[in-house]
Amino acid sequence: MSSSYRSRIQEFKVALSEEKLDLNALRELCFSGIPFEGGIRALCWKVLLNYLPLDQTMWDSFLKKQRDGYSQFLKEMIIQPGIAKANLGLSREDVTMEDHPLNPNPESKWNNYFRDNEVLLQIDKDVRRLYPDMAFFQWPTDYPCQLILDPQNDYETLRCRVEQTTLKAQTVDRNRSGVTNVSSPGKALNLYPSNEYEVLPNGCEAHWEVVERILFIYAKLNPGIAYVQGMNEVVGPLYYTFATDPNDKWREHAEADTFFCFTNLMSENRDMFIKSLDDSQCGITYKMESVYSMLKEKDMELYIKLQEQNIKPQYFTFRWLTLLLSQEFLLPDVIRIWDTLFSDQDRFNFLILVCCAMLVLIRDQLLAGDFTINMRLLQDYPISDVHTILAKAKELQDGS
Repeated sequence: MSSSYRSRIQEFKVALSEEKLDLNALRELCFSGIPFEGGIRALCWKVLLNYLPLDQTMWDSFLKKQRDGYSQFLKEMIIQPGIAKANLGLSREDVTMEDHPLNPNPESKWNNYFRDNEVLLQIDKDVRRLYPDMAFFQWPTDYPCQLILDPQNDYETLRCRVEQTTLKAQTVDRNRSGVTNVSSPGKALNLYPSNEYEVLPNGCEAHWEVVERILFIYAKLNPGIAYVQGMNEVVGPLYYTFATDPNDKWREHAEADTFFCFTNLMSENRDMFIKSLDDSQCGITYKMESVYSMLKEKDMELYIKLQEQNIKPQYFTFRWLTLLLSQEFLLPDVIRIWDTLFSDQDRFNFLILVCCAMLVLIRDQLLAGDFTINMRLLQDYPISDVHTILAKAKELQDGS
């Protein structure tokens, strides 16, 4: 570790030791990257995502309240429906009662159960293949949820629901841009079918199961958006960062903390996932066009070239923007980009700057390429050095 890096870590420690954190100073420090050592990054993200209050004296009571609240969500949305299902499933009289599996009433508990199953199956399919080039999400967590895995419990867990359901998960193509190639070739998701992964023995759960639970609770609490394919790619880096925190007392609560940070991030980002808002000023179409508007301002020649080739922004920026670039780079690089994104006061405007920088950095190749070559470049971005990309985005921001 270089002396300059050690002194940088010390700067963070000093900033985080203040009883009342100076958010502007912390943002400035985080913009150039946050050290992993000592759990500094995980702590900074919790502050930057408006989860932890700036007053550290409030942390203990705040965290207890949030984590207790999350436990209550688990009880109400996973455990109690699981008990009800187990009880109903054992009763031979349930078909004569007011509520039963064939009850057409939209308010029927069974109806809700089956609707939830459809969402759960989509989540399950996505989280099992989260970052397939890494083993982490298949590993067992050191802190399995005792509420769920208590051996005294005899109810249907999410894992049981997925295993036992007879519903078939439909392959719903959520790509609204009309582009068929939406998964990065580098990920090769089709090479990692979910049935390759063995379920861990009772009493253990893999990290992907924790992510599944977070997304299912989020979908239940936000019925207006529920779950949209791709959300798993947004929650993944958050959970990974918190679940690998070197500080045990924080790592133990990675699930609840991830849930609330993800919820806060989605409160800023969710409009891009809602189809009915696509063409509004807060929707994805406007954001995609903003990338081209900025490119037009910064590099007219490249803008004209892409226009002439009829390369529309939705062909590639849809994934860049909705997933915060999480599918374009390896996880450590995604995390480094997010250090800067989270620290910028207007993080989604900076994301547009990053997208524009990515275009400008390969301008010579784009200007020389035809439609096919350029589409390949944009859908499988060739530059892996994220520091170069972030430096260019900062240049664009400063008007250089």
